[in-house]
This record gives sequence, structure tokens and C-alpha cells, in this order.
Amino acid sequence: MEALFTIHHLRFTFFHMSAKLSVIFYIILCLEIGIVLTLLPWVPQGTLGLSDWGNNYFLLYAARKTGMNAIQTVVASGWMRGAVTGVGLLNIGIAFWEIFHFKQTVRALQESTDPLDAKENAIRSTTATRLDLPHHERPNDSSHNSGS
Repeated sequence: MEALFTIHHLRFTFFHMSAKLSVIFYIILCLEIGIVLTLLPWVPQGTLGLSDWGNNYFLLYAARKTGMNAIQTVVASGWMRGAVTGVGLLNIGIAFWEIFHFKQTVRALQESTDPLDAKENAIRSTTATRLDLPHHERPNDSSHNSGS
């Protein structure tokens, strides 16, 4: 009688589940970063306890310490806000692309980290290194090992 569940099945399920979870966490990360970068430059002062984008403490501190007061002007400009918002929208776009291509991404991740293939690749690489000889040596040439 055959066992329905073996250790091999457990390893197989673990690697498939870890690939799915990795893609899910990547999607969540892209969405969070995208939302923050899209909305943060445009949040008015005092909302959620945040200061104005171009008037925050760390920006003023960095501008005064470096002696480059133009940093505050550049960061506070609409151009910089738009650029940061664009990066945020790009992150949201990546997240939705990953959502729509979830199975394809999981499959690619599983193929690149499959433990059974790793053993085969290790065997292939050791075989390849034994046969990859310089042009002046031949596989049956043992003159350098003859001791003479």
C-alpha cells in the first residue's frame, strides 16, 4: 500500500508555498511603497501629524548642515513632488502587473529555486569543470602528472 503523504511531498509543498508567499509579500510591498510615495508629497501640513513635504525637520536640518539651502527649495517644488508621485505610480503599476501575472511569476520563482534541480545543476557543473580543459591540455594527457 502506497503512502499518500511523504517527506518529498512536504518539501515540494513548502517550496511552492514559499514562492507564492514571496510573490504576495512583494505585491504588498510594492502597493505600500506606491501609495506612500504617491500621496505623501501632497498631504497638507498637520494631516496625520505630518509636517509639510518641503518644510520637515530632517530636510531643514540637512540643508543647514550641508550649507546648501537650495535643497529645501528643490524638494518643495512641484517638479520634485511630481517625480516622487511618478515613482509611486510606477510601484503601483508593478504591483498590479504582478497581480495579473501571479502564476507566471510563481512558476518562474519555483523553477529558479527548485531543490531537486539544484542537485542536478551541481552534478552538471562538476562534470562540466572536469571536461572544460584549456586548449593545450587533453583529457587523456597526463604528462604533467608523470613525475618526469
